[in-house]
Amino acid sequence: MQEIIYIIVLSFGSIITLFILTKLMGYRQMSEMSMFDYINGITIGSIAAEMATSLEQSFWQPFTAMVVYGICGILLSHATSKSIMLRRLITGKPIALYSHGQIFEKNLRKARLDLSELLTLARLSGYFDLSALEVIMMEPSGKLSFLPKSSSRPVTPGDLALAPEQTLLSAVLIMDGKLLPHNLKHSGKDEIWLTRRIHNQGFHDYKDILLALCDNQGKLTIYGYQKTDRQDADILI
Repeated sequence: MQEIIYIIVLSFGSIITLFILTKLMGYRQMSEMSMFDYINGITIGSIAAEMATSLEQSFWQPFTAMVVYGICGILLSHATSKSIMLRRLITGKPIALYSHGQIFEKNLRKARLDLSELLTLARLSGYFDLSALEVIMMEPSGKLSFLPKSSSRPVTPGDLALAPEQTLLSAVLIMDGKLLPHNLKHSGKDEIWLTRRIHNQGFHDYKDILLALCDNQGKLTIYGYQKTDRQDADILI
């Protein structure tokens, strides 16, 4: 029983340590990772697991190793932000896979991609014809970026000499049946306005509303709780 309690305490300790290190190392550790970030993250996770389950060694040995790896990651991240050469060495450089109607087979092999994968990734990004593209690059994160030809890109308001008003983020006024007073005040509205609007859309109480959004034009969009057993999403399966 004492060993189980010890493991539980160590597990919580390793989770807290991992959380602190991840916050210190930045959000990139949770999204776009370089090869070093990936290796460093796996190593720290492995040490954390060993710290939580090993009964033979003391707590401080794996904890110290985790901190050392974390500090190395922070220092290297800081160094790569200062040095272009070091950044290219650690994170790599973009690879051109396609340009001006030419597929670069050598770069495809370097990127560990074949033609089928290239075409699939292009389709997933909405491009079903390579001739509509000017450039395809593989970024250091491993994702592909696409530059469409000017003749194939969607028409923008700027092309038509239009100047539409800038769309801003919608404010969440109600979430999970609860009013968010700070967001309501920040949006420049009050509860009287909100109550009138939700009544106009057939809702009688905040608790009937799953989500309510207000855009910069004052348009209120309301999503109520599902009241039936219908699962319309099933038709897409």
